[in-house]
Amino acid sequence: MRVPEPETEPATRAAVLGSGSWGTTYAATLCDAGTETVLWGRRPELVKSIDERHENPDYLPGVELPRTLRATADPEEALRGADFVVLAVPAQTLRDNLRAWGSYVPRTAVLVSLMKGIEIGTGKRMSEVVREVLDVPEDRVAVVSGPNLAKEIAARQPAAAVVACTDESSAERLQVASHNAYFRPYTNPDVVGCELGGAVKNVIALAVGMAAGMGFGDNAKAALITRGLAETVRLGVALGADEHTFAGLAGMGDLVATCSSPLSRNRTFGEKLGGGMTLEEVVAETRQTAEGVKSSGAVLQLAREHGVEMPITEVVAAVMHDGLSAREAGRLLMSRSAKPERYGV
Repeated sequence: MRVPEPETEPATRAAVLGSGSWGTTYAATLCDAGTETVLWGRRPELVKSIDERHENPDYLPGVELPRTLRATADPEEALRGADFVVLAVPAQTLRDNLRAWGSYVPRTAVLVSLMKGIEIGTGKRMSEVVREVLDVPEDRVAVVSGPNLAKEIAARQPAAAVVACTDESSAERLQVASHNAYFRPYTNPDVVGCELGGAVKNVIALAVGMAAGMGFGDNAKAALITRGLAETVRLGVALGADEHTFAGLAGMGDLVATCSSPLSRNRTFGEKLGGGMTLEEVVAETRQTAEGVKSSGAVLQLAREHGVEMPITEVVAAVMHDGLSAREAGRLLMSRSAKPERYGV
């Protein structure tokens, strides 16, 4: 009598929607963790390069991608049978993209946000936009955040991240799906805190970049980072986040990496402004999205709606949207009235 072979679990499958630097890198990370992954991109020529040459020449030139990574320009093909649907598009385009993709998203898939922004006009976090447009419960939406500079991870340098979901089982499944020799994810149920940490750190990085561009030293940059963290915590607590989240990878970890590294788009954007370029000149020169530029106004709106004081965010938003100069922004911060170090929480 033939002994039946033991049943094996079906392979975990992920669809990553967005072929920019972080979307491509996270897709590669999933592949290296043994997850069957399909990457969707809008431009057929870029998709062909990823699929056939195993390289994303526009965003990760010279980086060899896993040969198991497949790519397509067809969202329906990418989403077919996906256990995880990973969203890696610019934050302000998410709503329209979800409307276009919604009918293809598998009913049981966990929606995963890689985006670090706040929607302009609504003040909604990305997970809130996902839940609203696709009409899914909060336990089907997860967030990946942390000190995750794409080029370092694409080069397979060690990094850690946070997988946040209110459903512990979903968080643990995503943790396993992306855990490999160089990428170490931790789980956390605090979706609100992880998202706010990722969104606000971009705004603070713009401020740190401006300070660096004006020639200010490490004292000024350290002050902006720590006071930036303080105002992030104030906003987070007002919105129901766990204060301890901001001391972790999705808070302080992401803030330090983004404010300190020349690989950070927001830090680099701010540095060019501080060095004397106009906003229009920097925008024209910058190829990739610096989320903090657009999100700064949305973060400030959210803070005002909840009565939270965020002075660094306020001056950054004024530089990005109201014509305030970087030097005047610095003067306004330094001339504020004296306060206790811990206030407003």
